[in-house]
Amino acid sequence: MTRRLLLRTAVVIGTLATARVLLSPDDDAPPAGPGPQTRGRPPAAAPGSAPPDTSRLRPLAGETSRSGPGASPPHADVARTVPARAGQIALTFDDGPDPRYTPEILEALRRHGARATFFVVGEHAVEFPDLLHFIADEGHAIGNHTWTHPQLTDLPPGRVRAELGRTSALIEEVVGTAPRLARAPYGDWDRTSLDICNDLDMSPVGWSVDSRDWTRPGPESIADTVVDELRPGAIVLSHDGGGDRIETVQALDWYLPQLLDGGFRPVRISP
Repeated sequence: MTRRLLLRTAVVIGTLATARVLLSPDDDAPPAGPGPQTRGRPPAAAPGSAPPDTSRLRPLAGETSRSGPGASPPHADVARTVPARAGQIALTFDDGPDPRYTPEILEALRRHGARATFFVVGEHAVEFPDLLHFIADEGHAIGNHTWTHPQLTDLPPGRVRAELGRTSALIEEVVGTAPRLARAPYGDWDRTSLDICNDLDMSPVGWSVDSRDWTRPGPESIADTVVDELRPGAIVLSHDGGGDRIETVQALDWYLPQLLDGGFRPVRISP
């Protein structure tokens, strides 16, 4: 076992020990969202690094699509677009990292020179910390998608803070930088969760285009949705974890060339 691997293992163990104090299994909470259905080993080596491409958030009020159970109306201070200059758009991937689909999505992005933002679930990230390194090494942004994927609006404030704080602590210890972005499961924020997000120095992020890959309609349908609904400045919702995401991988290879040929430039999100 290499010295680097030993150090990473120690980091994860230390984070889990701290987290048990913040989030006890005895606490009442709604059922968590589905976790990855596959388990496996991370890739043997990290992908090559590339200079990051960033775009700052711009809040946009109004209705937007959302995935999941019935959620409250969107808040104006949740960012749903990025600046539209030079054809910028933001591709985002939720619910990972997943040992099969996250590397495949990273490979597709690498082939096309695209940047993206990955909103990771803490209980998945702690199993595959090397995947966080691979995401960061590729020049992508890492955001906070809570620890167990609950609906934040159903939780008391202490649990909301624990879900977000525990995940931020893990990300910071593994990659060395705390996340500055957060996305609520199902896009469901309320005033309390937004205030806690702000207290933890993160900007809340939504989306303006829902690829609906979570319904598994087929890769062609996913690609058509993205291409048809995309506009400069859009934030696109997709998933790299939480279930079988092979359709997402296939769709990405289909629509990315079309976006690039159409003058769109996928960038990572920056607060």
